[in-house]
Amino acid sequence: MIDARDPFGLPIRVQQPGSAVAVAGFVEGFLGYTPRILEVLAVAEADHSLIVQACAAALQMFAESGGAPAAARPHLERAARAARPSTERERQFAAAVKLWVDGDAAAALVAHEAALARWPRDLCTLKLAQYHAFNLGDSPALLRLALRALPAAHDVAWLHGMLAFGWEQCHRLDEAEHAARLALALRPAEPWAQHALAHVMLSDGRLAEGAAFLRAASGQWRGLTSFMRTHNWWHLALFLIELGDAAGALALYDQEVWGIDKSYSQDQVGAVSLLARLELAGLDVGPRWQELASWLERRLDDRVQPFLDLQYLYGLARAGRPQAAALLARIEADAPNAPTATLAAWQRVALPAARGLLAHAQGRWVDAADALEQALPRLTAIGGSHAQRELFEQIHIDALQRSGQHAGVLNALQPRARAQPQSMRLKRQLRGSCAALGLPIPG
Repeated sequence: MIDARDPFGLPIRVQQPGSAVAVAGFVEGFLGYTPRILEVLAVAEADHSLIVQACAAALQMFAESGGAPAAARPHLERAARAARPSTERERQFAAAVKLWVDGDAAAALVAHEAALARWPRDLCTLKLAQYHAFNLGDSPALLRLALRALPAAHDVAWLHGMLAFGWEQCHRLDEAEHAARLALALRPAEPWAQHALAHVMLSDGRLAEGAAFLRAASGQWRGLTSFMRTHNWWHLALFLIELGDAAGALALYDQEVWGIDKSYSQDQVGAVSLLARLELAGLDVGPRWQELASWLERRLDDRVQPFLDLQYLYGLARAGRPQAAALLARIEADAPNAPTATLAAWQRVALPAARGLLAHAQGRWVDAADALEQALPRLTAIGGSHAQRELFEQIHIDALQRSGQHAGVLNALQPRARAQPQSMRLKRQLRGSCAALGLPIPG
């Protein structure tokens, strides 16, 4: 075995000299959202060391598909058969990855957090822990984990980007902006910090500023992984929709948001979300639902995360595909058997939300409003960010409006319009409900 170091100076043990470079590529690619994350697969066939195989297994799981665990297990089995010497940190990392592969993301989060307490400069472990916390809807954990690493990794831009997102998801916008700007001072092209700052500006109602910031940063996204590249463009599209430029947002859908990696889960749900928001803003998206649905049809058996399944279902339903009803039936059948940590999310949130989304896509407005109203109070349990989950709130408000429940619309929209005075979309919706209720039209 060869003793080496990861990018943060932590010991690793590999079989071949080039493997240390590949592990570094995985770590830096994971944190920086670059294709270097894939380098570990090139050495995983020949190097059976624990850290190489654990990184390769995690990479397979990032596919977020029903087949991902089957693709990941051979890597862990290969390392177990090889039984090569490894460090305690590597063993804990691999054990946490195995919990994830076995379907227990909550236990994996606990294991990663315990490891981070011992090795607070292990930012790969921090990023994986944040990934699980995010998908489990545990925003306080996002922040707690990053704060734990801060004393040991205050010199690393990636840490401040992760901290910024944790602060923002806990509604601490001033702290989030400070952390994001510190990250960008250390690494001006840090995409996760740019993403966190976009969240801050959206939540803060700084729509024109947010759009200008992302446009200025967009030249730095070309070499990123498809998720980070398309997701930051997606955020720019949200700003444009709010500012009244739905046509500009549709152009971003065609040019930047959809088409980089059509097979990837996050690219797919980003496309669903943006098309839905464009329609809710009054734009005809033409045949785009049909093209997107041809990729979503492959997701019927996934059941990886409720946040993903709900958007797959809505995209299929908007395309008029019978697979939408089939996906709902499978969620209804599988939800009672979900892991304990996500059981409530599937049963109390995903089930009523799925019924409401299908009803909305089919024009059953009252049914949609009633079902979504059951899910919305617990919506954080399905994961996703505030900005991503807002899609379901927008669909609920649209269902209320279309079913003539204008008092409910007014109660939902007025606080949002006050917080987002630049939003042309909210002003348009608010004018419609005020007119229907015989109230003065807001200025």
